[in-house]
Amino acid sequence: MILKWLFDRVAAFVGLAVLWPVLLIVAILIKVKMPGGPAFFTQKRVGLHGRLFTMHKFRSMAVSHDNSSVSVAGETRITSFGATLRRYKLDELPELWDVLIGNMSFVGPRPDVPGYADMLTGDDRRMLELRPGITGPASLKYRDEEELLAKVDNPIEYNDKVIFPDKVRINLYYLDHYSFWKDIQMIIYTVLGMKMEYGGEVI
Repeated sequence: MILKWLFDRVAAFVGLAVLWPVLLIVAILIKVKMPGGPAFFTQKRVGLHGRLFTMHKFRSMAVSHDNSSVSVAGETRITSFGATLRRYKLDELPELWDVLIGNMSFVGPRPDVPGYADMLTGDDRRMLELRPGITGPASLKYRDEEELLAKVDNPIEYNDKVIFPDKVRINLYYLDHYSFWKDIQMIIYTVLGMKMEYGGEVI
């Protein structure tokens, strides 16, 4: 995966060099529209080989909220401006820094909080051989995850019993069938908001 490693570093550097005005404007807007808290949200996530790292995102929630790791569309802890950031994936732009320093990749499984990584057992733990990604096959399939969880009676239970195991399945397929060109395709389809065929299903 040397080509993947090189692409991540170069693309992240170029992305930060080109998009820094956007990051600055978004940070200022967060401070104006969501005062009383930081512009950035940082949290410990599980990375490559199970090592913890600090992930960076733009803050999209109110300063005072519960610490649930499962987000549901329309919940009050997500501010109106934060919802806009999430809709257009602008909240994830700071993750370019995490890619640049090697904690994340452009494509891979989304970085989970320690509690979910602890749920991995047996062969499923091979997923930790992947560097976490900004996007990936599971992210594409569940691009509307928050809206999906808003429609069920028990979002946390549905996430734990249905969505999380399916994400593990998809990410293990990605690990076993890695293709650099599929990575490029996933990045393009993520930016365009389009669906693609992958592993015998449409994601």
